[in-house]
Amino acid sequence: MEQIINIHIEKLPEGVFLATSQDVPGLVAQGRTVTEALEIARDVARKLMEARAERQGSLRFTKLSDSFDYPLIVSA
Repeated sequence: MEQIINIHIEKLPEGVFLATSQDVPGLVAQGRTVTEALEIARDVARKLMEARAERQGSLRFTKLSDSFDYPLIVSA
């Protein structure tokens, strides 16, 4: 089941992008680009959610609806 997780992206002084989430405790991912940071964050989130489900039960997120806004990042 797909769920919506809010991710915070921050560009660090070193030039890399850091992805964290208040929705998924412990989620920290770093990438050379926003896209790479988000791809890593997706994998980390999935693994953290699976591990938590085995130990304590699932976290509750906003379910994916039929329509939602998504910021599209395009480099020019």
